[in-house]
Amino acid sequence: MPKVMIVDDDRTTVNLLETLLTMDGFDVALVARGQDVLRAARQERPDVFLIDHHLSDIDGSEVVRQLRADPDFAQAPIVIASGMNVEDEARRAGADLFLFKPLEPDTLADTLKGLL
Repeated sequence: MPKVMIVDDDRTTVNLLETLLTMDGFDVALVARGQDVLRAARQERPDVFLIDHHLSDIDGSEVVRQLRADPDFAQAPIVIASGMNVEDEARRAGADLFLFKPLEPDTLADTLKGLL
């Protein structure tokens, strides 16, 4: 079962995504703060990351840069999501894919699986 790490501080969004992705066959790990991602990732060993760009402590692009700098996650599939068009910034930081929020529940699991 593939594991996705959802990095988002919006509890409603996180609950919805966790339910949806669990039903679609993912093991889900949750992190609310960007500064906690590396520590949690080392513990959880996710196969793919889904990161909100606008976190309360640091922006998602900075989280991506930190993951890319770590040899364990330098090649991990990373998706950044935002309601604003920050695709260029996300790609420059090293994200594999940018998705607009609200996310499409019908295609999200397939999109993540396609990156694995």
